[in-house]
Amino acid sequence: MNIEDIKREIKQLKVTKFGISIPELKKFAKKIAKNNYKYFLDNNDLEIYELRLLHAFVLGYTKDDIDVLLKYFDDFVKYVDDWAVNDSLCQSFKIARKHQDNVWNYLMKYQNTTKEFESRVVSVMLLSHYLNDEYIERVFKVLDRLNADDYYSQMGIAWAVATIMGKYPDMCLEYLSSENCSLNKSTYNKSIQKIRESLKVSIEIKEIVKKMKK
Repeated sequence: MNIEDIKREIKQLKVTKFGISIPELKKFAKKIAKNNYKYFLDNNDLEIYELRLLHAFVLGYTKDDIDVLLKYFDDFVKYVDDWAVNDSLCQSFKIARKHQDNVWNYLMKYQNTTKEFESRVVSVMLLSHYLNDEYIERVFKVLDRLNADDYYSQMGIAWAVATIMGKYPDMCLEYLSSENCSLNKSTYNKSIQKIRESLKVSIEIKEIVKKMKK
């Protein structure tokens, strides 16, 4: 299947009034991932939104050497300019859970980035694959210093903080209350908002953070 065949098959997928459905794209991505995924990733021109989403899912579903996949991941990051593509890439890249050290070391190249979606890639990767006892303290430190000058980077950090609150409430409360918390006011308040909206955070915690808004 060449790239033109892939484009033709995309056009034949089930379309909703909002575009091709995500389940259809995921199904197609799994098909590509099991076949010649390299051909697709090497030749995808990313000219339409659905092709960028498909690219993200193919990367997530492919099983191969982690260094090979991280190279493709890195090549794609520069094209991520949309929150849905960003989050689809990060959340589907579950191979990170089997190679945490490798992927962590790769992500740290972006820890000081000033680019909005590079920052969001880091925060969404962390909330998706690194909320465990081994990494949680390092996750706090990275989130605390990530670029938060732009809306989608702020929201990525806030989402991560809210997700942490659902799993490590005591540590998260301590972090938000600490003088060492360096989140800017906007990101801090967005974190409080996300915590209060979360279905995984207790009512008691929500009442506590309600009083912490700056």
